[in-house]
Amino acid sequence: MQLGINYIDRRLSMKESCPGSREITSPSPEIIKCPFCTSNNEIWTDETEIKCTSCKKLINRAMKTTCLDWCPSAKECIGVEKFERIMNSRAFDPLNI
Repeated sequence: MQLGINYIDRRLSMKESCPGSREITSPSPEIIKCPFCTSNNEIWTDETEIKCTSCKKLINRAMKTTCLDWCPSAKECIGVEKFERIMNSRAFDPLNI
């Protein structure tokens, strides 16, 4: 089966504006409480762990389901390095916040 140019154009434009990858390709800050000392900490939407600014303990949080979980183009879309960093940190998630 030969793919038409319209199909290829739609795939490329979807990668540029994929709603599933927006939080990863254009991250924004969120505030989470440290489960150890209850201080507020800033974490970006593309991060799964941070060090608490107060008690210095590592805070891990579960990322919500994203296109990384199901899209065959996810690695290509967000980049290999970021994809592997996120997927590796999701594999080890001892404390879900």
